[in-house]
Amino acid sequence: MAATDHGYVYELFRKLGLSDFQASTGEFLLVRPLRVLLLVVLAVIAGRLAARGIKRLIRSAQRRSPLRAVTPRADQRADTVAEVLANLVRITLLGCAALMALGQFGINPGPLIAGAGIAGVAIGFGAQSMVKDFLAGVFILVEDQYGVGDTVDLSAEVSGTVEDVTLRVTRLRSADGTVWFVPNGEIRRVGNASMEFSRALVDVPIARSADVEAALVALSEEASAMVAAEPWSQMITGPPEVHGVHGLTNDAVTIRATLTTRPGQQHAVARELRTRVAARLARDASA
Repeated sequence: MAATDHGYVYELFRKLGLSDFQASTGEFLLVRPLRVLLLVVLAVIAGRLAARGIKRLIRSAQRRSPLRAVTPRADQRADTVAEVLANLVRITLLGCAALMALGQFGINPGPLIAGAGIAGVAIGFGAQSMVKDFLAGVFILVEDQYGVGDTVDLSAEVSGTVEDVTLRVTRLRSADGTVWFVPNGEIRRVGNASMEFSRALVDVPIARSADVEAALVALSEEASAMVAAEPWSQMITGPPEVHGVHGLTNDAVTIRATLTTRPGQQHAVARELRTRVAARLARDASA
């Protein structure tokens, strides 16, 4: 029968006159809890160091990203993603420490690790798309590609206003009220109409026989009047641009103007300008 491996504490107790059983019990009650405590302390320290490293890595990736918008929202999102990843690392390290602690009490963690490994492989094969969605969600949040309230176009068939963004899925509502749930891993391109600024584009068709120059003057004057009027002056961030004739058909001439607006305000500004121009052209025609 193989001799039991004892350490310094056991030998010390034996020299103090304790029996083998008493020395073994004392070693078990003193040494092993201290080893478990040391494992927990090391896991906590390693978790904190890893969390700091992850936060620095995320912030570095955010600064280097060409898609990054310099906004408080982008910084908050980067911190949120870094905290989520840091928590995952902490949980993993504490789990490893717990398995090692079981070994200190004579429990073989091998079967548990083997079972967890088999289960992990099975779950990994079944959750490939989820992992893909998770990683894509991390980059969406870190790079601040879009956020709640933004008007985005995610594909030829899915566009609307973002209502929620998680690490796995993006929820948006289209103009007809349909709610779309788009897995982040399926997003190949993003068109964001609300980032930094928007642009109201107004096309005005007029009859071929109409006075084009007069229509352009009317369009320019109405756009300038909007820039100076409340509440539109708060929505418009730049002078209007009248581009002249944009299209020509057998029946009509299309003239175009654009106004730079605050994010998400382009549709309201465009509707108001169309209304004003239509009323102005109707007055000019009846004069």
